Order: sequence, then C-alpha cells, then structure tokens
Amino acid sequence: MDRPQLADFLRRHREGLTPADVGLPDGARRRTPGLRREEVASLVGMSADYLTRLEQQRGPQPSEQMLTALARGLRLSLDERDHLFRLAGHTPPSRTLRHAHVAAPLLRVLDRLDDAAALVLSDLGETLAQNRLAVALLGDHSGHSGLERSAIFRWFTDPADRLHYPADDRDRQSRLQVAQLRSALTAGARGQDLLDALLERSAEFRELWALHEVHRRFDDHKTLVHPEVGAIDVDCQALFTEDQAQTLLVLTPKGQEATERMRLLAVIGAQRFAV
Repeated sequence: MDRPQLADFLRRHREGLTPADVGLPDGARRRTPGLRREEVASLVGMSADYLTRLEQQRGPQPSEQMLTALARGLRLSLDERDHLFRLAGHTPPSRTLRHAHVAAPLLRVLDRLDDAAALVLSDLGETLAQNRLAVALLGDHSGHSGLERSAIFRWFTDPADRLHYPADDRDRQSRLQVAQLRSALTAGARGQDLLDALLERSAEFRELWALHEVHRRFDDHKTLVHPEVGAIDVDCQALFTEDQAQTLLVLTPKGQEATERMRLLAVIGAQRFAV
C-alpha cells in the first residue's frame, strides 16, 4: 500500500469534482475547490473521518469493496480505478468485456437527471446505479446480491417483482426478458450460472428459452405500476456504452396525468412495494 500516493490520488480527484458532476446542488460558497470530504463520503457510503485519514496517510488499508465504492463515487475511469487498486495494495479486478464498474460517461449523465427516473443496467439486468426517482419508482435495488442482482432472475423467481407491471403486460415482458438474456449471452456476457439457475427453477423460462428469440432493444413505451400513485405511462430512452455492456435507461412520464404522478412520487419518495 503506497500511502502517500494513495492520499494524493484521492485528494486530487476529490478536488477535481464539482457538485454538478455528481448530481449535488452547489450550496453555499466554497472556500476550497472540489467536493467536501463529507460529500464524497456520502456518495461512497463511508465515514468522512475514514476518508480524512486516508487522505492524511494514516488510514487502514481499504478493502476491495471500499475501493470499488470510491471508484464509483469519484467517477473514475477503468484505468483510474485499476490505479487506485494498485496504490491501495490490491490486484485490480479482471478486465473482461462485461464488468460491474459503472461507465463514467453514463454516471455523468445520470447525475444530471433529476426530473426523470434513470438507472444504469448491465447486460444481465443488474442495476449498477439508480437516481432518486428510479428508487422511488422501482424500489432500491442496491440490497440484492448473488443471482438476485439480475432483474431477469428475479422476474422468474420472485412473483413480487412482476408487480411493477400491469397484469396484461407480464407475458410480453417475460418474453422480452428471455430474448434480451439470449442476446447478452451471445454477445459474450458472463452469465452461464444465471442461465443454468433459471433453466432449473422456472418452467416458464424453459418454455420461452426454447423459442430461441433474440431482442436487444428496450421498449419505447411502457406502463409501470407504483403501489402509492398507481400506473404511470413512461417513454423509455436507452444510452449504451460502446461495448453494449451497460445501458443508461431513462424513463420520462408520458402525458399530463403521468407527469403529475411522477411529481407526486418525487415528493413522497421511495415507498415499499406491496401487493
């Protein structure tokens, strides 16, 4: 662990960010450039004291999980992330075509969206980042682990996950989920364990997998159901990374009624989904 270089790297990247870069209000006049330690700590999910100690060359060695969070919070590129791992005395995560490090360009766009629900997805349907409205609309996906990180897996194994959609649209959504997974696996996504688990657990998935359908695009329009505000019609826009491994999905309300319901959702915040 190279404490002096790690401290300098963290401090310089923190000072190189503005509140607007990470979706925060400018707030009061700032005496020093960049983000405050408290702001970075909030983004990362760590204490400001721990970040202070790292920047002062006296903190303990960060775990790989903490380094991943720091890389995301500081909006590091893959090269910068790997450098951060090496400075902290860890081997960087393997570079494959598909990885869970959120692409910095997608994060920069996500940070600037405050009037639309937006989330970054992997090609296996894993939520890598959500803004506040996406959490309020779809629930907080950050607590999932293992195979359950994939929305495709949850769709076929957890009936509650289908409550986001009207009953008359769920069969179509099932076919789209399977077709998108086949497209991802064909393109090189790691996911054989996900496929094996779904083939074993879900008869519906096995039937749809046998159809050999392939689909990469997201719906242009859809209706989502929230337990507090009801059905919301949304337009969907998808922005892909160059390797097609990650997608920024933006959901904007369609029509006056949907707009009013989305505004109400922004006020009441995230609510627990229930039948």
